[in-house]
Amino acid sequence: MTHLTLQAVTRRFNAAHAVDGVDLSVPDGKLVCFLGPSGCGKTTLLRMIAGLETPSSGSIHFAGRDITRLPANQRDFGMVFQSLALFPHMTVAQNVAYPLKLRKTVKHEQARRVAELLDLIQLPHMANRPVTQLSGGQRQRVAIARAIASQPKLLLLDEPLSALDAKLREAMQVEIRLLQQRLGITTIMVTHDQREAMTMADEIVVMEKGRIAQVGKPLDIYRDPVSEFVADFIGLGNILPVTYDGALGVSLPGGRRIAVAQTARVPDSGGDIRLLIRPEDVCVKPASAEAGANRLAGTVTFIRDVGASLEATIDCAGFTLTATTTPRETPGLTLGMPVLAELPPHACKLIAARAAH
Repeated sequence: MTHLTLQAVTRRFNAAHAVDGVDLSVPDGKLVCFLGPSGCGKTTLLRMIAGLETPSSGSIHFAGRDITRLPANQRDFGMVFQSLALFPHMTVAQNVAYPLKLRKTVKHEQARRVAELLDLIQLPHMANRPVTQLSGGQRQRVAIARAIASQPKLLLLDEPLSALDAKLREAMQVEIRLLQQRLGITTIMVTHDQREAMTMADEIVVMEKGRIAQVGKPLDIYRDPVSEFVADFIGLGNILPVTYDGALGVSLPGGRRIAVAQTARVPDSGGDIRLLIRPEDVCVKPASAEAGANRLAGTVTFIRDVGASLEATIDCAGFTLTATTTPRETPGLTLGMPVLAELPPHACKLIAARAAH
């Protein structure tokens, strides 16, 4: 069942299109991430869903009802802002109870619901503490508890983890995801952090300049991006300009031809194409290994050693490749070492080149 549907939603600010003709269906009970660089329109799109902005054109339907012009306070959605917007003069319990108070929920029901939520976010012992005395992660949890206190039909999160340090941020990603799954609440989250989206989302909506560039499951988008923009934004990737020869092969910079497994993405118009291969798919072989069709001679020019893995930059005369490997797979890898970089055909994806500006 689709809970939320957007049809040709556009938001203009004077002549500029912040959001441009977005069509989207958000399934019931899933966590969907709007992902993209700053200024791509993801927060504006979220604010239109929340009712804080009105579309210039297009429509928004929720559970079969047109809510395009419905005021925010009548939508029954919960929202957590980037700033969290907690009330500093209130205790934890008072913050969580605030939406219930607005709805004139009876006192004993308020108390029951607040106790239930504080147990859910594992802060029952903090009920009477001012929110100003909480850590960043604790404040984050209180903001989420407040957003779901009135049992909203949709939860909207606008970069809620951006103010946290890296370690706490990763812990909160897991915590929010588990909470969302436990509650089964349809959730939309805005982020510019692709690791966050990959960790948390059932579905990712990648946005570029106010439009949707690609929608799909995290691994599908990582493994099979539709364009150079998406490939470059999601994860690390070797993206090389290539020439297609029409026979399941491409020519790399410098003229070396290699085989690829699929050519479905080659533009019919003959436009520029790129070859994408992820660093973990590049196999590093000793220079003494047998030469092969997709094995390229190169020299190691940089190594980033993070213990469990190695990231090597390989100069292949005309272009460079990044390969991710492990000390066990490639023992004794050193700077200046000649190697063979193998590009397995099944891992070589052809994608449309980024449009020239």
